[in-house]
This record gives sequence, C-alpha cells and structure tokens, in this order.
Amino acid sequence: MKDTAKHQGLRNQLVTTLEQKGITDRAVLDAIKKIPRHLFLNSSFEDFAYQDKAFPIGAGQTISQPYTVAFQSQLLEVKKDHKILEIGTGSGYQTAVLFMLGAKVYTVERQNELFKTTSNLFPKLNIRPKHVTFGDGYKGLPNFAPFDSIIVTAGAPFIPQPLMAQLKIGGRLVIPLGEDVQIMTLLIRKNETQFEKHEFGEFRFVPLLEDKN
Repeated sequence: MKDTAKHQGLRNQLVTTLEQKGITDRAVLDAIKKIPRHLFLNSSFEDFAYQDKAFPIGAGQTISQPYTVAFQSQLLEVKKDHKILEIGTGSGYQTAVLFMLGAKVYTVERQNELFKTTSNLFPKLNIRPKHVTFGDGYKGLPNFAPFDSIIVTAGAPFIPQPLMAQLKIGGRLVIPLGEDVQIMTLLIRKNETQFEKHEFGEFRFVPLLEDKN
C-alpha cells in the first residue's frame, strides 16, 4: 500500500488537467489530490492510474474516469456531514472522494466480488463509510433514508422510483440516464411530488443492473 512522492506529483498533474476541463470545486479537486487512485486499481494499471481514463476493475465493471468522478461530485454540492447514498461502490474511489469531502457515505454494490474487495480496502486506506452493503441499487437503502443526496455511478435506463422517494426535500440526485450513451442528469427535489431536472451532456457508464450478483 505504497503512496510515493511520484504518485503525488502525478495527482497534482491530474488536478491541473481536471481544472483545464472545467472542474472548479476546490474541495473536490483537493480530495482528488489526496486520494491514492492507484491503490483502487489492479497493480498492472498502476502506471496509468493518474491518466484521466476509466479502467477495468473486475466483474465487468470499471473505475470511472477522474473527470467523471469530479463532475458528479461537484454536482452534488457536498457539505460536511451530508448523508449521501452511493449506488455502485465499484472500486471505492468515488466513495473515497465523498468521504474526503466530509460526507457520511452509505454505499451499495451488487457485485459480490467488488463488495468484498472494497470492504477490505477501505480500512487499509482509513476511509470509513457509514455503511457498505451488498445489495440491489435499484432499491436504495430505505432503512437509512432520507438522504441529502444520491449519486448513481452506472448508466440507468430510467430513474428508479425508490431513489426519488429516499431523497430529502432540497436534496440532489445525480444519475447518468440512457442506454448506450448517458446524459448526466441532476434532479433537485422541490417538495413531496416535484423535482427540478437539469441535464449536463453525454457520458459513458457501465449499465446499472437490477438484483445482486
């Protein structure tokens, strides 16, 4: 679990790249500057870990491109102690960013292999989500609702109804919507029945699947 000065230098370069691509949230950039992304990847990818690219992580899943992680995190407008539901723990890298932003993170992963790997990794990196669970992201975590915000890290054909129900009034739901290419979508809950919708261009994600694997 080594994190060297060379890794830090590469992270600084990555942050510069993200700023050039339009990420402005200082807290998000600082989190990315601190988190050893190479430790969330298979060691064969270590040399590429700080390129702004997605990589395979097993179980047919990927670790998202840093720009995508930063973009989604920025849309959430995370405040300290915000209760955030993350659908798709994956490599745990996005979880780590939210944790560094001061959020109380509740994260759900449907792939047992990834769930086990990240559950072991977090304590080693001193990342302490409130709750890491193996389950179906479409259902959310009703027992812990409502949430200040919800982030979905896989492409969804539609917005799962349970997730909308588990969002606080004033809360933000960030989800990539679509089949092959996704439109990054932000929903802000205005009241019990109304949501305000914003769209932010095209992204590519692995699909959000139902049920546990």
